[in-house]
Amino acid sequence: MSGSSVAEPGNGPERSRRRRTWFLIRVVLVALLAGLVWAWWFLWVPNWRPSLRDGERYGIDVSAHQGTIDWERVARDDITFAYIKATEGRDFTDRRFEENWRGAGEAGLDRGAYHFFTLCTPGADQARHFLDVAPPQSGALAPAVDLELAGNCGARPGTTEIYAQLDDFLKVVEEAWGRKVVVYVGDDFERAYPVRHRLDRPLWLRRFLLRPGSDGWLMWQLHGYAHVDGIAGGVDLDVMRGLS
Repeated sequence: MSGSSVAEPGNGPERSRRRRTWFLIRVVLVALLAGLVWAWWFLWVPNWRPSLRDGERYGIDVSAHQGTIDWERVARDDITFAYIKATEGRDFTDRRFEENWRGAGEAGLDRGAYHFFTLCTPGADQARHFLDVAPPQSGALAPAVDLELAGNCGARPGTTEIYAQLDDFLKVVEEAWGRKVVVYVGDDFERAYPVRHRLDRPLWLRRFLLRPGSDGWLMWQLHGYAHVDGIAGGVDLDVMRGLS
């Protein structure tokens, strides 16, 4: 019939109400999901610690970025060891190394010193600087070297050059300490300069929340957001198998 004003089914106010209802449902679901993600990231992740297996224990690695640390509270939070940044390159010394080294020792933690290896400085020079700051000490954990591209200098020498400089660093430090150096290898470094299977050293691996798939590791760094009593903000949480 010409000129009819009868509305089609589903049109008009009813359709508008359905649209508003589904819009509100989507908003609620998105907000709920966002809340769950927030709680997981800011509440669960910082406080989660994996179950320890036989011979394993919790530890942390720190630098000046953590600020002043209350080491007595750290020790009471089931943390038994700490790797402490000592040096970087040939002339940088972490400004809190001595403070952290002394505090961790007085709190009864096992202590190890680590060096951040740079790509633009001879390895032997870096080793001598590290030994000036962290000389061999009876009872300390084995020294460690941190291999990462993030935060490194802009130079990207060839693989042969990096292998030679890293070998020089390890040779000098290991002759002084009489022990093999623990090697922390970031995934970015491993992609550019594969060293994990080349170096035949105790490995310190980073894998977010998941245990490393292989057995060839000494230490596992879960992440860098852990809540540990005595430290303001997040810190790297590690699991060690046996002694380094």
